[in-house]
Amino acid sequence: MKPTLFVLAAGMGSRYGGLKQLDGVGPNGETIMDYSIFDAIRGGFGKIVFVIRKDFEEDFRQKILSKYQGHIPTELVFQSIDALPEGFTCPEGRTKPWGTNHAVMMGKSVIKEPFAVINADDFYGKDSFAQLGKFLSELPENSKNTYTMVGFRVGNTLSESGTVARGVCSTDEKNHLTTVVERTEVMRIDGKVSYKDENGTWVSIDENTPVSMNMWGFTPDYFAHSDKAFVDFLKENSGNIKAEYYIPLVVNNLINSHTATVEVLDTTSSWFGVTYADDRQGVVDKIQALVAQGEYPEKLF
Repeated sequence: MKPTLFVLAAGMGSRYGGLKQLDGVGPNGETIMDYSIFDAIRGGFGKIVFVIRKDFEEDFRQKILSKYQGHIPTELVFQSIDALPEGFTCPEGRTKPWGTNHAVMMGKSVIKEPFAVINADDFYGKDSFAQLGKFLSELPENSKNTYTMVGFRVGNTLSESGTVARGVCSTDEKNHLTTVVERTEVMRIDGKVSYKDENGTWVSIDENTPVSMNMWGFTPDYFAHSDKAFVDFLKENSGNIKAEYYIPLVVNNLINSHTATVEVLDTTSSWFGVTYADDRQGVVDKIQALVAQGEYPEKLF
């Protein structure tokens, strides 16, 4: 069975100031997401599921889904802040969704096969989808608790415009993930990749240290783990209107309890995205260079 690609796009409307401004960065107005879909198709994925907010469904169907018709099947699911387990209500004053892992939980009804999770607005590159598609498609039938993450080499993920936040990963001798530590300020200083630690000290790390760019591979049992952990999360954070239920939180718990393993896949792909307004032109230039090299066709869909 071909794996499914699950695209986290619920923040899209607010982040881009409405879908009308969904930014075209390719030669024919392609979005970063279009390149991910193209790479997923050639990486062996068989279906795309998008999680969005209900309030821009019509716009999304017209402007986004229509272009993939005839190329790959698509489905929509919806994230809302009141999608909560029985016995819980949304706290007064909360306006933000509940985070990336809550968005993932919305796919439970339509995803029954191994699946990958990505952000809508990150450029991950051809090799990363090839690695992830291969891992998921080669899993034995009915596999459980055998997950993966694409570990980008930190030196391939930096912005020239300022610091970035990255989940710095540690692995064991089997290349299984042991921890993800969120470092909120990472940049190149005097030619060396460095992050600012808890004491405000800059610590240099190897160029090839794996970091998480929110590109995961799961089997469908992950939904049950997420449901259970979400109840615990809500009990602890019911009064915190800004608390978010992130994927690494659930993954770390499953690793620490020896419930699941997460194999870290190395990729030669360079990540890029628009972290700062000044990054946009660099993204356009990098995509143009990839098109010129023959990595992508002039027109994707």
